[in-house]
Amino acid sequence: MSDTAIPPTTVNRLVAEALGTFLLVFGGVGAALFAATFPADSEGNPLGIAFVGVSLAFGLTVVAGAYAWGPISGGHFNPAITLGLAAAGRFEWSKTVGYIVAQVIGGALGTTLIVLIGIFGTDNWLGNAQDGGFASNGFGDRSPGGFALGAAIVAEVLLTAIFVLVILGVTHSTRGTAALAPLAIGLTLTLIHLISIPIDNTSVNPARSIAAAIYGGPEALAQLWVFIVFPIVGGLMAGVLHRALFEPKGTLPPVQAEARVP
Repeated sequence: MSDTAIPPTTVNRLVAEALGTFLLVFGGVGAALFAATFPADSEGNPLGIAFVGVSLAFGLTVVAGAYAWGPISGGHFNPAITLGLAAAGRFEWSKTVGYIVAQVIGGALGTTLIVLIGIFGTDNWLGNAQDGGFASNGFGDRSPGGFALGAAIVAEVLLTAIFVLVILGVTHSTRGTAALAPLAIGLTLTLIHLISIPIDNTSVNPARSIAAAIYGGPEALAQLWVFIVFPIVGGLMAGVLHRALFEPKGTLPPVQAEARVP
């Protein structure tokens, strides 16, 4: 008796995208808020995971999400990736809006559950987290290292483009290695965070930025446009560049909605 796989429905794909983005935001932002400087008043920070730990948290959530839900939706979990794949001819433009809406909802659910946990924290944990920006992205006086708007723009465009180029390379239908692609992508995201957390708290993902800014206060919301616009610019640039450089005319692979791409 043969076992024929049933293709995932549109609803399956959108739920998978929402769950993957939820995991990314809950795990990464949660690590930044709960564990980065734990205990908050501890001299020398002996227990907190700091930048390295937060960077690993974002990378590990991508790896886990890609293995769990990548075979269903492609595992984008990021509007900049979805649009970058479409620009490269690897995803259908008609499906991008649904994916992006699902990603934003999943990310917002992630930070909302962090808030729900924080309500029961001691010593006004939630108020302090929101006063500190709730791990939202920022530049100027909201940058961890005091970097200006120009630095944030360059970092977001460049690092998102690098991220999408790596994804397009490791998930290629003939040149990529599907079983190892999530590891390569997760490690790349870890590296990106190690580079850019001091610059602007690292976005490269508008859904992650929206999710944190919702609870980060008026200043976070006022600067949010940078972390929506420029990761998308970087993703689109990478898609166009990949298609021009690495997909000669006549050899472009068919659209791959199932590619395992976190």
